[in-house]
Order: sequence, then C-alpha cells, then structure tokens
Amino acid sequence: MHCEVKQALQLDCGNASDSVLLANIYAAAGKWDLSASIQQQRKDGGVKKQLDWTWIEVNNEVHRFVVDDQDHPEIAEICAKLKRLSGEMKNMGYVSDTKFVLRDVDEERHLHLCYHSEKLAIAFGLISMPPGIVLHILKNLHVCGDCHTSIKFIAKIVGRLIIVRGANCFHHFEDNICSCRDYW
Repeated sequence: MHCEVKQALQLDCGNASDSVLLANIYAAAGKWDLSASIQQQRKDGGVKKQLDWTWIEVNNEVHRFVVDDQDHPEIAEICAKLKRLSGEMKNMGYVSDTKFVLRDVDEERHLHLCYHSEKLAIAFGLISMPPGIVLHILKNLHVCGDCHTSIKFIAKIVGRLIIVRGANCFHHFEDNICSCRDYW
C-alpha cells in the first residue's frame, strides 16, 4: 500500500467512508488482496461502516430490509416474486451488471445482486399492495447502478410508478425510464 494511502486512512480513523471507498476502488480494479487488506484494517481498528437499509411502509407498518435479508416473515414469497421478475427482466433483455459486486466471489454468487435491499423492498411492496398503488421506497445510502437498471425494468413489467429516495435524490421509475435520466 502506498504511503499516501496510509496517511489518508489515518486522518480520520473513526470514519469508515475513506476506507470503504478505497476498498471499493481496489475491488473495482480487481485488486482483491488490497481491498481485503483495507477492509480488515478497518475492522481491526473497530471502525464500522454504515449498513445499507431500505424500507417501505405497508398498512402503516414499516418493513426494513438489508442485502440478502432472511429475517422478514414473508421472505420466501418475496424471493419467489424476485425470481419471477428476474425471468421477465431477462426476457426483456436485462443483464445484471456484476461490476457492482465489489467482492471476490465466484459467478454463482453474482446472484447476490438479486437480493439487494431495494429489490427486496420493492418485491415486498408488489406482493403486499394492490396493483396501481405507487410504491414509495426509502434508502439510507446510494442506489447501486444495477438496482437502478433493474427498477426501471420492474416498473415497466408491473406497470407502476416506483419512487425511490436514495441518499441524495429521488428517482421516479416508470415504463423503463427514470426521472434522473440515468444521471445521479
């Protein structure tokens, strides 16, 4: 690791954002060992990164999801809905963008993208709310590029407006188009 990198990480040792960003840069470049090393240093230093949460309100009850969530009481139905949607999306030409999997995992684990928290929340909304009702999804962090593309496809398939509030903007998905015009 370069001297400048070490100095940058020491500047704000209680903040995980610098080390998470650096680990993601290394991962995106395929430098898995360096990415893992940065993540391990962060963990060893007791610095925790912010969890990515997505939530939706259904019948005055907030339902919160994390990536690969298995705790929701309706997770089997949610995953079944996502599986059906994934098949329809592929028939329309969707291909998952695996560059957003910033871990050194085998090809089978790229299915990890299918269970991002926003996709789980949307699937839950689709099985829990009548057709035609706008889905309002809230996230505490940024929407990844693959989820952004997926949600456009899902909105077209189900014929509904899906509004997602990410960390820095609102996205209005309808008929395979997002209000941000894919620039966020």
